[in-house]
Amino acid sequence: MDNMLLIGFMLGAPIGFFVASWFGYQRAGGFEALATALGVANRAKNDPAFAAKLHAVRTGTELKPAGPPKPTKPSGAPLRLLALLQAESRLVDFLLENIQGATDEQIGQAVREVHKKAQAALKQHLVLEPILPGNEDDRVTVPKGFDPSAIRVVGNVTGEPPFNGTIQHPGWKVKEMKLATPAEGADEFVIQPAEVQIA
Repeated sequence: MDNMLLIGFMLGAPIGFFVASWFGYQRAGGFEALATALGVANRAKNDPAFAAKLHAVRTGTELKPAGPPKPTKPSGAPLRLLALLQAESRLVDFLLENIQGATDEQIGQAVREVHKKAQAALKQHLVLEPILPGNEDDRVTVPKGFDPSAIRVVGNVTGEPPFNGTIQHPGWKVKEMKLATPAEGADEFVIQPAEVQIA
């Protein structure tokens, strides 16, 4: 009797394995599909991020993209000085005001006031120095290896430096800047906030 059970088990195990494999093969859609499924399962076993995505797809919880990402707002840091000049001298107001109907005397008076206050603000918050020594119309030599962002060579430019020419403008360079950092969350694109008088 024991021998019969042993023989039955020995015959039944391979047949059962064959039948199970056949059903798995049929369900997978062929050997190629079965190999693909085994490859996916193996990757999911070794790649947690892939496994999470696979789980999200299987359960229908995958996140759908909400459209293209919003463009990053550029830094408003370069506008700090403009905001300062507006606060101290109303420079933006002056430049954007329509002065077509103003007399030369009115314009001159406004310019004098804006100039005085804007100059004081610049001197208080920036340390400026000329790029080239000398004054306009002085002769100067532009050396080989000059910085093109600091010196612009114009006119009849041929060959290689050094260049000999005349200063059209000595240029300005900021040596030191003393501007306060804005408050946390402040919109630096606001040059001057609107003011509303409440009665």
